Amino acid sequence: MIRCDNLSKSFRRTRVLDGVNLEIALGERIALIGSNGAGKTTLIRCLLGEYTHDGTVSIEGRSPRTERTVVLGSIGFVPQLPPPLKMPVGQLIEFSAALSGADPGHIDAIAARLGLGVDAIRTRPFNKLSGGMKQKLLIAIALGRDAKVLIMDEPAANLDPAARKIFFDLLAERQDSTTMIISSHRIDEVASLVNRVVEMDMGKVVLDDRVADDVSLSGRFACKLVARRADAALANALGAWKFTADAAGLIWQGEVAGPDRLRFIGVLSRYVALIGDLTLHEVTV
Repeated sequence: MIRCDNLSKSFRRTRVLDGVNLEIALGERIALIGSNGAGKTTLIRCLLGEYTHDGTVSIEGRSPRTERTVVLGSIGFVPQLPPPLKMPVGQLIEFSAALSGADPGHIDAIAARLGLGVDAIRTRPFNKLSGGMKQKLLIAIALGRDAKVLIMDEPAANLDPAARKIFFDLLAERQDSTTMIISSHRIDEVASLVNRVVEMDMGKVVLDDRVADDVSLSGRFACKLVARRADAALANALGAWKFTADAAGLIWQGEVAGPDRLRFIGVLSRYVALIGDLTLHEVTV
């Protein structure tokens, strides 16, 4: 699906990519990790055909640089930083759909699943949306096209827990027919989403490891938490995950998306002194 052979890129005298060799098959979900300056963004921009470079890059046998229109038509891209577009939301959806031959209504439907009602903001400039709304719309545009490759840079960073659940469900629906590259600074942010980890450092691939799919993207975990005493901060944290409590505010119950379970436990670690009991088990459908 994706192939890089001796890919190198320099800016002036600085070598940012240094002989990258990489093959990515259909259905693989790649965590592209590494510190700032490791070369992740430059690699992504080469895959998108934005840079000239040494070596070769191909996606389905085509060059993103010389056949960019065709290649980009099969790629869904979610940037880390939303572009400062002043275009109205409705116009942006129509424009993005036209570029890839997608159905604008399908983009609207995906946005609705993520909790974003497009009709209410159709005439609003994109740059006037909140961070979460921008992220949901960019995800809807990327997933709304018939893309065989999804390239996402910290895609769930601005999503609330409920939207993250839906996002994982959307990815799960395409995990067998789509190649996914998810860029992140930290492996713990994306570990549960992927089945292969590629780490970069100083422009080189320093780790390429396939990992087991222990929990499906659409998996669910039922959780019951017993608090030692009622606490407003803990209540706010659990409320953000759509948990419900008994009348005394001591027994909380809810569900957590499988890929989000480590993040959820990380949130609870701030309140460990308040937690008397915690159970978490996978729900069988």
